[in-house]
Amino acid sequence: MQPTISFTPTGARVVDLSVKCRAEGIRLDHYLVSAFSGFSRSVIQKVISTSAVRVNDSPAKASYKVRAGDLIHIELPEPTHDLPVPEDIPLDVIYEDEFLAVVNKPSDMVVHPAKGHWSGTLVNALQFHFSQLSHVNGDYRPGIVHRLDRDTSGVILVAKEEQAHRELSAQFEHRKIFKEYTAITAGVLERDSDYIEGRITRHAHDRVKMMVTDDEDDGKDACSYYEVVERFKGFTLVRINPRTGRTHQIRVHLASVGCPVLADKVYGGRDCLRLSDLVPELDTEADQVLMPRQALHASRLRFHHPHRHEMIETEAPLPPEFQRTLAALRQYRR
Repeated sequence: MQPTISFTPTGARVVDLSVKCRAEGIRLDHYLVSAFSGFSRSVIQKVISTSAVRVNDSPAKASYKVRAGDLIHIELPEPTHDLPVPEDIPLDVIYEDEFLAVVNKPSDMVVHPAKGHWSGTLVNALQFHFSQLSHVNGDYRPGIVHRLDRDTSGVILVAKEEQAHRELSAQFEHRKIFKEYTAITAGVLERDSDYIEGRITRHAHDRVKMMVTDDEDDGKDACSYYEVVERFKGFTLVRINPRTGRTHQIRVHLASVGCPVLADKVYGGRDCLRLSDLVPELDTEADQVLMPRQALHASRLRFHHPHRHEMIETEAPLPPEFQRTLAALRQYRR
């Protein structure tokens, strides 16, 4: 069931939608915040508390954990922020036709507007560069089929029209889209190739983080396959293929085996790698930041074109900071 939108006589927006499998287990308030990025969590919780949200035709609490197939009915107040506007931000377009595009997202760019990030997002750039974008995911996320973390660079798929958007979303939902990431880890993975399997849930005490749990009633199944590309003393260059699409999945899984993504402050405790970290005796004047953000890059994406009926494979080359870091590791940590 695709979301349907109507309006009450007072102008309130009424949305009916069905929960998809990949969202199962998420708290109702978290689910609605992710679905309606124009509203803060506090606003969504207030809407829930006034019984303006019904799940399967019954009132629900903010803590209710949604299930696949749940029918949610919500009456939304007027948006608390203006709709995103086009901004002339450079875009690296890898592939484009009249139905969709694939963009190489830079690091330090939020995908869509949300609290604290109302400008400078990928959506603002997309609106400037493309005359048409799908609005299946609402006016705050035109064209957005899936997301990458702010500090993760690489390939991201954009839909220009509604039917393509729905079919691409279905491919993600049924795990038919191949995704490959490249990461540098702080720590050395023991096996040349393996998989990490662990249910993922929100952290018990830190709402920014996710964590692996053994509780089958708390969390969603997640699996990530990896292959070591190159080893260094204390570091690993690795390719990862996530078979599921959970929040922070690769970052959480690698951290759970003692090899967090390099410079991932949330899961690894440090936010950059400097040359002096590899060469302690380095002169201060020669020091430099090698990796200024988490070393995770969405390198390849393969999907079935919804209209051309052919496989499309796109690739984003490693950014300069990756190349700079790898050159230093090869020189100092062989």
